[in-house]
Amino acid sequence: MGSGPLGAAFARRLVGAGRAVTMVEAGTQLSARPGENLKNAYIYQRDPNLFTEVIRGHLHLLSVPSSARAQLAVDPSAYPELGTNRSSARNAENPDQDPYRNIPAAAACYAVGGMATHWTCACPRHHPVVERYRGVPDADWERYYGEGEAILGVSRHEFDSSVRQRLIIDALREEFPELPEGYEVQGLPLAVKRRTDNPRMVRWAGTDTVFGALADGGEERFTLLPSHLCTRLVRDATGSRIAYAEVRDLDRTCEIHVEAEDYVVAAGAVLTPQLLWASGIRPPALGRYLTEHPTTFCQVTLLQDLIDRAATSEQFGGQLRDYRRRFPDDELPIPDDDPDPNVWIPVTEGRPWHAQINRDSFQYGDVPPHVDGRLIVDLRWFGQVEPRPENRVTFSDTHTDVHDMPQPTFDFSYSPQDGARLHLMMAEMLRAALALGGFLPGAEPRFPTPGLPLHIAGTVRMGEDPLTSVVDTDSRVWGIGNLYLGGNGVIPTGTACNPTLTSIALALRAADRMIAAGG
Repeated sequence: MGSGPLGAAFARRLVGAGRAVTMVEAGTQLSARPGENLKNAYIYQRDPNLFTEVIRGHLHLLSVPSSARAQLAVDPSAYPELGTNRSSARNAENPDQDPYRNIPAAAACYAVGGMATHWTCACPRHHPVVERYRGVPDADWERYYGEGEAILGVSRHEFDSSVRQRLIIDALREEFPELPEGYEVQGLPLAVKRRTDNPRMVRWAGTDTVFGALADGGEERFTLLPSHLCTRLVRDATGSRIAYAEVRDLDRTCEIHVEAEDYVVAAGAVLTPQLLWASGIRPPALGRYLTEHPTTFCQVTLLQDLIDRAATSEQFGGQLRDYRRRFPDDELPIPDDDPDPNVWIPVTEGRPWHAQINRDSFQYGDVPPHVDGRLIVDLRWFGQVEPRPENRVTFSDTHTDVHDMPQPTFDFSYSPQDGARLHLMMAEMLRAALALGGFLPGAEPRFPTPGLPLHIAGTVRMGEDPLTSVVDTDSRVWGIGNLYLGGNGVIPTGTACNPTLTSIALALRAADRMIAAGG
């Protein structure tokens, strides 16, 4: 259940081993190849700002607190309690949500491909000491990280030709000489390939990339059912196995039963535990130990000194001479088709945060249309939250969401230790920002709304104790022999960098365990 990159990783592996796979997805298919990254369209690569509205349109907020604010400026003859908590029409609001304990930007994407229809494709490995779960052997991490990177086509070098990338890397290496070897400022690992037919464009990986040959159709052992929502997993008489899945066909408004040897739920870090709760599968750790990536953000206009370096440095001479020959009236010494920078400062011991310096599409951080985008750089620092059982998502037995499933409610806060780390993280981002430019008005340094990175994890965490975890180290739900989980929710540790590659590594490992168990 779930057609994002994690579900696709399971499907690819299982079909490759000769298994038949039926995949159900509540959303519709948005591209010819199932789950393609929509950012590959020409217009969005020419102007990334246009893609921000696509991202906003695909995100469905998971928990919106009810408003107690009365609407007073209405026609006196109208219903007098318009917009209050006493109204029977709640407009998808959650009456149980405490606004001070919420993760306001937490969202789901209902579409074939899930979040990978618009993700940034950042694919760093988790730091072996600061972030990585030690319950998986190092040899397995090395193997499955490598396989995940090969499937996604991860590279740090697709933007090496960018003038701005080289300027930024040089400037930040001067600013941060203390970073250890191997963890210095460098190109961001991305699941992307530059196109050979048009080097101005790239192909961003999507779920179709993970599907591989399955995305091309014709594989009779693989069936994808868009607009089908799994509403319940029904256990057999012993309670130790799933007998069938109840699936609602949203187009025809009917219910079907899907029977299988094994079941995989990879529906995101909130909707996966939601399905377990709806199915009466409620281990003690379900929804608990929730983590996310608190973020600091700003945008800067590049310093005149850096622009002057571009104009006078011999390393850019050939590019600029050719560009000025074609566009003699452009005074900015950065080609119009210069690839956007994608720069990375990895997590290191003593620095439990991950830094991205780039110019990409996000549902926040738009650039005003009159500002030359070649001068603007985004800085995003992603921080670490320690897993605590009191940080959790719960599910209502009374209220329901847009799909009539149990309504999620968040109960989340930062500890004093989290706050101290994030304060230091902001200080480092300010140091980097001032080394690169001046703040763009309206995009000065801030902590964006919690949940904006869409990196919630830990809600169905892996572990060795059924009291503090939901799945074992093979990603199998404790006490249910044929139910496996995939996704960021499985990651049990506090992390700072993007989780997708790690989740794919765990999914591939779990699929191999499932294949071995099935004989």
